[in-house]
Amino acid sequence: MAATSTIAAPANCSQTTTATSVTKISGGSDSVTSLVMKSNTKLCCRGLRVKVKAQAPEKNINGSILNNYGTTTTETTKEEEEETYINSDLPEWNMLLKAIMGLFLATDIQWPLSKLRSQHDMLVNSFSQGKLVQGGYVFRQNFSIRSYEIGPHRTATIGTLINHLQETVANHVRGAGLLGDGFASTPEMTRRNLIWVVAKMQVIVDQYPSWGDVVQIDTWFTSASEKNGLANHWLLRDANTGQILAKATSVWILMNKKTRKLSKIPEEVRGELEPFQVMGELGSYFANHRFPEGRKLSKLHDDTADFVQAGLTTRLSDLDVHQHVNFSRYIGWILENAPPSILESHELYDMDLAFRRECGVGNVLKSLTAVVGGSSSIEAGSIIECDHMLQLENNGHEVMRGRTKWRPKGFNNIANIGQISAE
Repeated sequence: MAATSTIAAPANCSQTTTATSVTKISGGSDSVTSLVMKSNTKLCCRGLRVKVKAQAPEKNINGSILNNYGTTTTETTKEEEEETYINSDLPEWNMLLKAIMGLFLATDIQWPLSKLRSQHDMLVNSFSQGKLVQGGYVFRQNFSIRSYEIGPHRTATIGTLINHLQETVANHVRGAGLLGDGFASTPEMTRRNLIWVVAKMQVIVDQYPSWGDVVQIDTWFTSASEKNGLANHWLLRDANTGQILAKATSVWILMNKKTRKLSKIPEEVRGELEPFQVMGELGSYFANHRFPEGRKLSKLHDDTADFVQAGLTTRLSDLDVHQHVNFSRYIGWILENAPPSILESHELYDMDLAFRRECGVGNVLKSLTAVVGGSSSIEAGSIIECDHMLQLENNGHEVMRGRTKWRPKGFNNIANIGQISAE
């Protein structure tokens, strides 16, 4: 059976196209074979002339027709054509689709691959290992907030931000070409079996990023008030808008990974770091991002704490590459002991921490929390401060202490955060 359909041209087209499709039904079979349409009609539409090419079906010597699969089908009788006549009244969608695709391909229209490659390169560069900016003194890296990094309120947790801060520090050392054989250690540190450990840290959050947000983190280091310390600073922005989300600062000191004792910074290590250390006039450029020092952190006891949680046992999964509990786990333990009423109605926006000693696998800790002004001072619409301390449960030795500030949820712009040029 042969079916003919006409495709009307749009109003601004000068001709119409006639496409022919031949369909053969083998006797008694339910299979229907649609043969390729044939058309040599030229179409002129909006000044564009295209030609649709198709190949007519071939016949064998015995008159049978070769289908698309190379097999033969016999010609139908008049009775068979009458039996299937009703099907010829249905729209020839397959034929119409082939005609449209033929016109589209004939125009030689191609997707702008160069634009796709450019967008791909931009995406890859945005999530690479970062780059040095500001004359090589600042390291910049982007991070995307993933679904497993958000909390019940659909925003990134403080633990997520801390992990990304650690990542940028390690990548800064690598990006500066200072990576030795150890993790975030310079070659001279590796020779002396020295590793960095955090002694102090403060984080101020203006706004927590949400799932899918891209956060741009700048990090740089300066001299610290401690004689044997190095200060590291971070600035977190929304990568799309440039809005500052948070800032953080920390002091790092050296420890011998074999003796587990603190060490002075060797002159050779200082010599490696000085070319990348913000100093002099450039240091004053970043001065508005440094935190005021001297905030005293209170020591707690069982009788002065409002909330006490014991039996926090360190596990193998809590350890980092330096074979001790990563400081981000300490933060999780003190926050888990915060009053439930604060966790429900407030969010953490300021955290000041001081680390006293390291912990290994199997240590049992106790978390103590005291609300400044007493637990009775907790109000839904007010700023709340808490003192925290972690200590070993068996001997009472102090592991860390800290202070946190909490604001009512939805109340932003608490922190007075300056801005560094994005260039």
